[in-house]
Amino acid sequence: MESFAQKYLRESVDLIGKLDASSIEAVAAGLAGVREAGGRLFVLGVGGSAGHAGHAVNDFRKLCGFEAYAPTDNVSELTARVNDEGWDTCFAEWLKVSRLRAGDGVLVFSVGGGNREKNVSVNLVRSLELAREVGAQVFGIVGRDGGFTKQVADACVIIPTIAAERVTPHTEGFCAVVWHLLVSHPRLQRVSTKWESVK
Repeated sequence: MESFAQKYLRESVDLIGKLDASSIEAVAAGLAGVREAGGRLFVLGVGGSAGHAGHAVNDFRKLCGFEAYAPTDNVSELTARVNDEGWDTCFAEWLKVSRLRAGDGVLVFSVGGGNREKNVSVNLVRSLELAREVGAQVFGIVGRDGGFTKQVADACVIIPTIAAERVTPHTEGFCAVVWHLLVSHPRLQRVSTKWESVK
């Protein structure tokens, strides 16, 4: 009888086989274009994806030479905005103060990509509406059908659904796989990682 660990790992192998490599390459090319044009990168995520955002900002800055930021890295400003202005606008208002503009990039990590009608991750939706309004490029690594992120993105990776009851753990786990692929991509990486040089 298959154990849960065996099932989860089998699902993960199946998921890797269904990832669209061309969409990952498109995100890599788009991000490279943002950096080459002097644009900044803003990484957005909520819940577990907020943790991913902070980690990814580190990688994009240190390994790839981006000027990169995540609104969730400043908990004081984030909670003040949520408290005073509301959850739905907390990222968009932060991006306005950061003077999000044409040439910048917004990268979204999300299980569902945001959906205004279902009232899920509306703060992502509002941020992407702002990005489109000012002419910033939009990129995503998202699950399910990609939601609003997929609808408006210049390039987007969809993490395939293999098991409906494990959409969140698979999406969040493979979001990390894909962004680590991106920061290792020859179009993006400028600085070698440390442990590969340690004998």
